[in-house]
Amino acid sequence: MQLVGVLQIKSYKKIKEFLHKEHVGRISTVDEDGFPQIIPMNFVFIDDAIYMHSHPRGEKIQNLLQNDKVGFEVDRELEFLPSYFEDPKNASLADTLYISIVIKGIASIVKDREEKTMALNGLMEKYQPEGGYDPITSDMRVLDGVAIIKVVPKILTGKYKIGQHISPLDRLSLAQKILKRNSPTSKETIRIMGFDLTKDGLEMVEDPAW
Repeated sequence: MQLVGVLQIKSYKKIKEFLHKEHVGRISTVDEDGFPQIIPMNFVFIDDAIYMHSHPRGEKIQNLLQNDKVGFEVDRELEFLPSYFEDPKNASLADTLYISIVIKGIASIVKDREEKTMALNGLMEKYQPEGGYDPITSDMRVLDGVAIIKVVPKILTGKYKIGQHISPLDRLSLAQKILKRNSPTSKETIRIMGFDLTKDGLEMVEDPAW
């Protein structure tokens, strides 16, 4: 079976939901010697663009000022599937369920104070949803001490593997094995796979096709 198309995330709504939930992304810039530099960053996705806050000086800032073409990646490992799920003797059958978003885009340093304020407040709302702070306003001096990196996607692709590539019966069997293994992420993985855990067992409530 050719899995490339089956594993592609076709729903932009699902991509946005994933980016809103995940807390760490990785930005890749290119240094003056042509080497990529990859840095983990907090981020927020607003109006179809990635925003990150940074110290005003540093290697990644210098890199993107010299070359504004960047990469950005966000992923989540959902569940490791041990090889014995398929064959106790064949280690090569170990696998992983995952979600991954990859962006190729154009980066810039935001200068507009209103846009910087929007980005910083967006970051606070994402990472501190319980509140407990006064919103940032565009006249605050704090804006002068922080850089906001904006990445506008030119190419945005997503891949996921949650059992959508196998038959419903095999998907149910896989979910049952995951539940029995009882990893810390098993119940969340089963939910993402489209199952509810009921008193009678696992019940399919959602088609996992994205």
